[in-house]
Amino acid sequence: MSKRRSSQASPARAPRTQPAREQVYRAGCGREWSLVSAEPDLAYTDQAFPECPLCPHRVEPEGATPFCTLRPVDAPHPFAALASLKLPE
Repeated sequence: MSKRRSSQASPARAPRTQPAREQVYRAGCGREWSLVSAEPDLAYTDQAFPECPLCPHRVEPEGATPFCTLRPVDAPHPFAALASLKLPE
């Protein structure tokens, strides 16, 4: 018994992503927003608080709008893995 191959290519499969759900995102200053998203981080561009222009978490890319990164509250810090890093002396 032989198998017949289809002459049509199969559609490419999109990578699996998490479904959008309500998550609490936290800015570097500690403010939190509850938003529906599946993103691992978001850019907060409103800069609506008086301390935003001087905030140490503010990112000012050249030629683009300044922003602050919002991360889900249950996500590990992006540099958490470095905490256990042991450098040779």
